[in-house]
This record gives sequence, C-alpha cells and structure tokens, in this order.
Amino acid sequence: MVDRITRVTSDKQLSDALSVRQEVFVEGQDVPEELEYDDRDEAPETVHFVAYVDERPVGAARLVPYEGSDDTGKVQRVAVSETVRGEGWGRCVMDAVEAAARDVGYTRLVLDAQTHAVGFYERLDYVVTSEEEFLDAGIPHLSMAKDL
Repeated sequence: MVDRITRVTSDKQLSDALSVRQEVFVEGQDVPEELEYDDRDEAPETVHFVAYVDERPVGAARLVPYEGSDDTGKVQRVAVSETVRGEGWGRCVMDAVEAAARDVGYTRLVLDAQTHAVGFYERLDYVVTSEEEFLDAGIPHLSMAKDL
C-alpha cells in the first residue's frame, strides 16, 4: 500500500484534488459547483495538496495568500473522503499545508471552518477568531487562526 500527501505539481494531481472536493462538498454537502470552484484554483500563487491511498485520491486542500498580509496564508477547501474519515488523513493534510506555509515564509494561518469541524482544528491548535457564526455556501462557519 502506498499512502502519501503531495503538493500538486501536475494537471492529473490537480484533477485528483478537485475530484475529492467534488465528492465531499458538491455531492456530499450540496455546495453549488459555481461556489466550490473559483479563479484561485488556477492562480499561480495557490498551492494545492492531494492525499492518496493506493493511488486513489482521498484528501485535498489549498493554501492561498491572505489578502492584505505578507506573512499570513489562508487554508481553504480542506476535504477528506468519507471512506477514510477518522483515519488521520485530515491531520496529515493539515500537517502538509502547515509545512508548506512555513516554507513560503508564512508565520500565521487563517481558515474558515465549518462549525462541525471546529473541534478538529482546535486539536491542531487553531483558535476561533470570529465572534459569530456566518454562512458560507449555506453552511455555518467560524473563522480560526494559528501562529506557526
């Protein structure tokens, strides 16, 4: 068995990452495709990640610069296939994102977490920074941050 998380460097890997997002967000949570996919998916400064189990894509995330800050990155579109949830893939994906963020020179990460996932991110030392829940694609979220 070959399990790995990689920074996306090919069209095939990007397609694999997008397929996980399609499964988790569009099909699993009814997020409209026009909200799930945007111009940041193709932006040169965006770093995508994809996780594989036996060459099958099971996880994804992307890291983008946070507008208005040179030392902060924004984690987005973190997704893990339902077939492997609870096996530690979310943590592994986030470890890869954080390592890449440090490589880029970010000293802080921010993200908008679905409220059901706040506990997961808190276990990774993220703290809630928003005072109220807000809706994104009709799903309740809270903003969170972590100093690296």
